[in-house]
Amino acid sequence: MPGFYVATGIPEAADYTPHLWAVVIGAILFCTAMWVFRRTHKQLGRNWSITLEIRQQHELICAGPYSLVRHPMYTSFLLMGLSQAFLLSNWVAGMAGLIGFTVLFFLRVDKEERMMLEVFGPQYHAYMAKTKRIIPYLY
Repeated sequence: MPGFYVATGIPEAADYTPHLWAVVIGAILFCTAMWVFRRTHKQLGRNWSITLEIRQQHELICAGPYSLVRHPMYTSFLLMGLSQAFLLSNWVAGMAGLIGFTVLFFLRVDKEERMMLEVFGPQYHAYMAKTKRIIPYLY
């Protein structure tokens, strides 16, 4: 949706006047999202997979961004969606990233946590007790 909007201006009826403060906030959020995304990938190393799977000799990672939240990659996706909402001065295109994040989050996170509980059991339970899902100290 955002690419379509940028290329065509459609849906024009949902446009609103952009503000410099929104662009600055959006840029800061986007840079933060990219930093969290990179740190997350680097921390996971060979454990990372695009699909839900446990690799051979998989380890439970609890350091770096994983010391604050259990799913920092989703944190980065949330920050990307928020940045898009600030950067695109269109209600539909701007909010599309948050809608996409919400769908992805609710389709995958519970499955990921069940899989991690099956593999790591009490170790993952203890990790869950001391970390939040995607927003440090909140959720």
